[in-house]
Amino acid sequence: MSLQNVDAAEKGLAGRQQRVSFLPIPIARSNSDSSTNSFDSFYTAATHLPSARNSRRMSGVRPAKRVSRKFQVPAPKAPAPNSRRWIRFQLWFDTYRKLYILTVVFNIIALLFTLSGTWTYPQQHTGAFVLGNILAAIVCRNELFGRLLYLIVNTLFAKWTPLKFRLACTSVLQHLGGIHSGCATSGFGWLVYNMFLIFINPKQHYEAVLATGIVTTVAIAVCIIAALPWVRNTHHNIFERHHRFVGWFGLLSTWVFVILGESYDPDTQSIRPTVSKVIAQQEFWFALFMTVFVLTPWVTVRKVPVEVDIPSPKVVVLRFGRGMQQGLLARISRTALWEYHAFGIISEGKDSNEHFLVCGVQGDFTQGLVNNPPTHIWTRELKFAGVSNTSTLFKRGIRVCTGTGIGAALSTCLQSPDWYLLWIGSNHEKTFGPIISGLIHKHLGSERCLLWDSKEDGGRPDVMQLIKIAYNRWNAEVVFITSNMQGNQEMMEGCKEAGIPAFGTLWDF
Repeated sequence: MSLQNVDAAEKGLAGRQQRVSFLPIPIARSNSDSSTNSFDSFYTAATHLPSARNSRRMSGVRPAKRVSRKFQVPAPKAPAPNSRRWIRFQLWFDTYRKLYILTVVFNIIALLFTLSGTWTYPQQHTGAFVLGNILAAIVCRNELFGRLLYLIVNTLFAKWTPLKFRLACTSVLQHLGGIHSGCATSGFGWLVYNMFLIFINPKQHYEAVLATGIVTTVAIAVCIIAALPWVRNTHHNIFERHHRFVGWFGLLSTWVFVILGESYDPDTQSIRPTVSKVIAQQEFWFALFMTVFVLTPWVTVRKVPVEVDIPSPKVVVLRFGRGMQQGLLARISRTALWEYHAFGIISEGKDSNEHFLVCGVQGDFTQGLVNNPPTHIWTRELKFAGVSNTSTLFKRGIRVCTGTGIGAALSTCLQSPDWYLLWIGSNHEKTFGPIISGLIHKHLGSERCLLWDSKEDGGRPDVMQLIKIAYNRWNAEVVFITSNMQGNQEMMEGCKEAGIPAFGTLWDF
């Protein structure tokens, strides 16, 4: 199938009806009504077809004879202000916030029952509620646990289950961070309550327990503050330094808190640690599993060889050994413990001998890759799954990306013939180099991709027009978007308004 540019999109005349030409390239027919879902072509670019020429040049496909046929592109109606606010609210109140609120409210209800005396169990086992929440927060951010969840969902529910169910599964997997944040906040609340109980009965607790309890409370508070969106997105190094290293220190103080707390005899006011007594407590096992899940990704950290290609001042392409399944992201660093950055992985498949990362040159870390290209780099061999990993759930889909977002998008289209790539950028081949262009030539050609060149094709397109036509003509079930914050918001709003299921970029990892 070959989708190309729309006249209305290229010229930005979204409010007018345009006459569109197309290339007579057949598409696969679906099981649905052929009158609505099967056509003899996709619509093409504007009358002079600059993007069509570019797509054919990259893929080596000979241009088909151009045939004209009238087709009226519906003039989009501008949504009313109230409608626009409602769309934005729905996008803001996403699954992340729903899971966060659900988790926090559940814990608040439990705490209120405890404070009222209706439920007495948490008063004797407050530490278990503290550590249980913190453990859940750690697990939801663990690479191994996440990969396992994605594997289960992709294996059991792919394609045959109702679309709404698959969309719901994708949304929950993408927004597991809501449970992470909710449990961390709730654990902090239970810890404050626990410290309150300790301070009103100081004779029942060892002084060191009071001290480590305060240290743990402060550590968790610092981790929560460092993870606030503004800090995380604008001051990455501050977020990483405090969230990771203060978190590790908090875990260490938690062990001291648990062991001393369970070993203290208030009758003799002395420490009498016994292994049998300590391991019999819930708090010990919570702390143990917290430690295991914190350490799991770090035991897979390796210094690996890397080849650096710099096709342009804007982009660095890193080449690593071994192939990867689609939908994974890698964390890399110049050091073993410090300043890890996440990038989407491009690979032809698990049997390939290599995979690539596309890094936009924007900050100190990526600028360092240009100024001082490394021969080796640190990475976690255990990769974490992104929302693209759920692409196998869907029969057909559209992968939209802008600029360096191709790093997170391309693998899905390389490894599945059911996904169509819509990539908006500038001088694709010159900017991103022969490696990325070669993969597109080899696997996609002009049949499964549209490369919109903002310089050759008259600037920024009407992206929603392109998405709508691609979605309808490709008979897609879902759209995945990787773009910057502004582009992501605009496309997500447009898809929401058009009733197109879409998942956009997150900035919470």
